[in-house]
Amino acid sequence: MKKRIAIFASGSGSNAQKIMEHFKRSADAEVVLILTNNPQAYVLQRADNFEIPSHIFNRQEFYETDEIIRMLKTLQVDLIVLAGFLWLVPQTLLAAFPNKIINLHPALLPKFGGKGMYGDNVHKAVLEQGEEESGITIHFTNAEFDEGEIIHQSKFKIEPGDNLEMIKFKGQQLEHQYFPKVIENLLKKMKS
Repeated sequence: MKKRIAIFASGSGSNAQKIMEHFKRSADAEVVLILTNNPQAYVLQRADNFEIPSHIFNRQEFYETDEIIRMLKTLQVDLIVLAGFLWLVPQTLLAAFPNKIINLHPALLPKFGGKGMYGDNVHKAVLEQGEEESGITIHFTNAEFDEGEIIHQSKFKIEPGDNLEMIKFKGQQLEHQYFPKVIENLLKKMKS
């Protein structure tokens, strides 16, 4: 039986797109649901393009009900992927899917992690600190922002003169290259 992936995203969904593309013809795994807390998120269009169902939820549904857990359990989801999802995952969801929720962070944790450290905020902080390298971290999700066990890190060099857009671009290249492969490897290690 194919492993089943659910993706949470809050915005454009370029990583969700790469994951959907990667598993579209896979015999081993498939994306079965896209979830978002943003009714205007472009990830909804991307899900539609791949004919993958989506679900829009609000803060009350996410934090005060078990609706999402029930939905994920009904779909027999094996792995939950946070791809640009900005809310802290509630304890109930973490307990329902132990070691089955992963996140992508656009920096080399433990540096530049924590509340408010997402997207351009991370890249600006990296630039302001005069770092010589940055990268991506894929990690398990726990009850704190960006503190779960690290699964994978990839680095790139920051050249003199690199601006915010260059750093963002280099990071996204690594995200698109490694995120689907890391997910595939994790699924292979999971027991059926």
